[in-house]
Amino acid sequence: MKKWILGALAASSVTFPAFAAEEVNVYSYRQPFLVEPMFNEFTKDTGIKVNVIFAKSGIAEKLSQEGEYSPADVILTVDISRLSELTEKGLVQPVESVVLEENIPSQYQDSENQWFALTTRTRSVYSSRDRAGKLGEDFTYADLASPEFKGKICTRSGKHPYNVSLVSAMIAHNGEKATKEWLEGVKANLARKPQGNDRAQVKAIKEGLCDVSLGNSYYLGKMVNDDKQKAWAESVYINFPNQNAEGTHVNVSGMAMAKFSPNQANALKLMEYLSGEKAQKMYAEVNYEYPVKPGVKRSDLVASWGDFKADQISLDEIASYHKQAVMLLDEVQFDL
Repeated sequence: MKKWILGALAASSVTFPAFAAEEVNVYSYRQPFLVEPMFNEFTKDTGIKVNVIFAKSGIAEKLSQEGEYSPADVILTVDISRLSELTEKGLVQPVESVVLEENIPSQYQDSENQWFALTTRTRSVYSSRDRAGKLGEDFTYADLASPEFKGKICTRSGKHPYNVSLVSAMIAHNGEKATKEWLEGVKANLARKPQGNDRAQVKAIKEGLCDVSLGNSYYLGKMVNDDKQKAWAESVYINFPNQNAEGTHVNVSGMAMAKFSPNQANALKLMEYLSGEKAQKMYAEVNYEYPVKPGVKRSDLVASWGDFKADQISLDEIASYHKQAVMLLDEVQFDL
């Protein structure tokens, strides 16, 4: 497997070499440690070589610049907002596949088959074991705006895609007016200005700077297995809000076939492979995510966090409110 690792692809001149027939070219926001083992197994099983460019940003821009001359076959990314960006900019194409339809629940597919989820993760609430305790089943995201959490909440930027998706879901369920009021309440309850990543918020809980934080579920697994961060993980409970309402907000990692894919048959084989049981098990074990394919077992660590009810709203609907979510975050000056 050939790979190139870049910061931002938009300014990059990196290109793939001339390809043989049995190859497939991937642009990936997903990190090498997670996807390389799957690509290696795919090559062993199919004989198709995988060439990868890894990037932290700029994939949509690079695809736009390359146009019909792009070598990209498959795009791997995280968060519904980035998947939606690819479709809105016309950078991907519909894929018809019985295998994908069978492996991936309809709520985790684009309505026009332009993207498909590969894993799910919850937008959970972490709470201090010492100061807040385990939050009950009646706990909701709306409660984060209540007076009892005054000065007790930590979060990363409201405009980070993970939080934008949560706000979008709130708009879908409750409308813009109620969501704006909620954002104002949460901002009033912040212990500090939004900053850092999800793990930094758990560290702040450990240090006593706040009592609760928003964070993706898989970060707990990462912290538990990091000697320097294990103490952070051990200082919190993971909670799944809205269990007696619509369910906990779920986001995804996903994939799409590039609009001008030169190796469409191989691209489809890779996409179907990543939705299959072997790859789904690897996702579950390596990155502590929830497999999207029904029936694939979660890792033992993830299973130990307990079962939860997931929000059943379609990701298509959530994505449709992203612009409104960003506007509301600006209106309440959430990050200031």
